[in-house]
Amino acid sequence: MTQDLIDHDLANIETLELNEAVGGVPNSPLPLVIYRDVIPAQTPDPAAWLERHLAANDWPAQWRYIIYNFTHFHSNCHELLAVYAGAARVQFGGETGPVATLAMGDVVLIPAGVGHKALQSSEDFMVVGAYPNGMSADLCRDDPARLATARHHIGRVQKPATDPITGDRGGITTLWHNPRQA
Repeated sequence: MTQDLIDHDLANIETLELNEAVGGVPNSPLPLVIYRDVIPAQTPDPAAWLERHLAANDWPAQWRYIIYNFTHFHSNCHELLAVYAGAARVQFGGETGPVATLAMGDVVLIPAGVGHKALQSSEDFMVVGAYPNGMSADLCRDDPARLATARHHIGRVQKPATDPITGDRGGITTLWHNPRQA
């Protein structure tokens, strides 16, 4: 792993606090984290680079695809979406949540329970999806009748030991494990 990624400039990390439920989307007390411009310039195969890098940090890639255009969340694990082509406007937190533009090289770490959906994307938009080692995601929709059940499942999700981008220090090892030091 390169030192520049271990010491990823905090100016290139954004967080969103989405800790209130919206409809049937529980959201999370953990901040959503967006890492900007992660892929080194001139990388010939950005998707393969992301897959290798994530696996090295114990976040093995499980798929390459788009972000669904309906609000959904995962109640059993955290999810990482790494953009390797194109750009999209993505809404987080439910139907009234904030919108972020994600472009090639951006990576978003979505805590369990946080809603997300693509509002608009370029024709070539694609992401690598990853979860902490040994995990795979369920698919939950915005359903107020299932909010209590979703919250119960989310309460059992453990914080990952490593950050998918920075490894064993920085990123969520500070933001999620030691929030006062962030």
